[in-house]
Amino acid sequence: MVKVCFITLGCKVNQTESEAMAQLFRNAGYQLVDFRQIPDVVVINTCTVTNTGGSKSRQAIRRAIKAFPESFVVVAGCYSQIAPAEVLGIPGVDLVLGTQDRRQILKWIEYVRKTKKPYAAVRNIGQAQDFEEFPQIKEESRTRAMLKIEEGCNRFCAYCIIPFARGPVRSRLPGNALAEAQKLVKAGYREIVLTGIHIGAYGEDLAGGWDLAGLLKLLIGIPGLHRLRLGSLESVEFKAELMEIISSSPVICPHLHIPLQSGSRQVLTKMQRPYTPADYRDLLEKLFRSVPGLAVTTDIIVGFPGESAADHAQSLEFAAGCNFAGIHVFPYSQRQGTLAAAYPDQVSGRVKVQRVKEMRQVARESQEAYVKSRLGHTVEVLVERVDAQGRAFGHTENYLAVNLAPELKGGNWEAGQLVAVRLAPEHICPPK
Repeated sequence: MVKVCFITLGCKVNQTESEAMAQLFRNAGYQLVDFRQIPDVVVINTCTVTNTGGSKSRQAIRRAIKAFPESFVVVAGCYSQIAPAEVLGIPGVDLVLGTQDRRQILKWIEYVRKTKKPYAAVRNIGQAQDFEEFPQIKEESRTRAMLKIEEGCNRFCAYCIIPFARGPVRSRLPGNALAEAQKLVKAGYREIVLTGIHIGAYGEDLAGGWDLAGLLKLLIGIPGLHRLRLGSLESVEFKAELMEIISSSPVICPHLHIPLQSGSRQVLTKMQRPYTPADYRDLLEKLFRSVPGLAVTTDIIVGFPGESAADHAQSLEFAAGCNFAGIHVFPYSQRQGTLAAAYPDQVSGRVKVQRVKEMRQVARESQEAYVKSRLGHTVEVLVERVDAQGRAFGHTENYLAVNLAPELKGGNWEAGQLVAVRLAPEHICPPK
């Protein structure tokens, strides 16, 4: 049997897309393998969100070529889309795909094998108009399914290369999203996670007045759907109808990821973010009032060009007062091709390291406070895996990672179980 393996870098969307491409190979009779076997085809799905992401992508490509010199090497994803000629110039790369036309990956492999010449099948992503549909992922061991509903972003924040790598917003047709969600529920998935590059922009390109709230109305009505978890949403996208659905539906998980990026108004303006810290705080207050036990996680960038010590102090203070359940902290990366890369007053690496350390301390304290606030509450845990000792691991509705000792059940845990547990300190998994 012909073997294929995947190397995936970057975000959850990349992971979802790798799984979708893997399904194309399975449907064609390939066997999906890991690096303990020598694959006939290696697919590297790359990232370029930072300069470091591009560097890691190049390293992964070269390592794969060195490890499997006889394998056919495909490089796909965001880094390929931004720099196809650079990727094709790496000796040993056979096929380069970007962030579209991946459904044709098997045809492109056959084309390159016939012509016996490396080829970059990368088109102008700025002209992309349609959402790329993939076959349904069939992975019986999964308890949580990813449902991609949208591609692309129109915002062009000053620090972000993603609009150039992913193109404009393209929404999945509501009927197609609903049909796949129904199949996933029928297949036994207890939780569906909505993913995309900018899911809050869902429907902007569709006729008929569609938006995310309209799609949610369809999805929460699916019989048997137990949990629907939302991906990242921008603070300006919480319109009244969306707020009402989130607060009233027992299906939608009380966990929202809302990027902040900075607690300094001056820095947010330079980032070209369309809100102020005051706007953001007002939204949080409304959400916390309307959704009991809500967990809000966020992203914060430190060391943005021109960020002064006072700006950083404001950001620390603001973040500490937001009651975040989790904060992903990133040092600013000077990504060529973005507006901010040419800004003056770039912050030194030494200063960024210190500011990351300080913000991560706020993140730890915030997470600990949120966990403490949930102790003693009865929560529902979706069991995702069970280890050799019989200990179960999973997540609560508000995305707390927990573990459950076998004696709690008096028998064997099983993946896919939903368990009601009175949350205690011993249940909390340490942060990664």
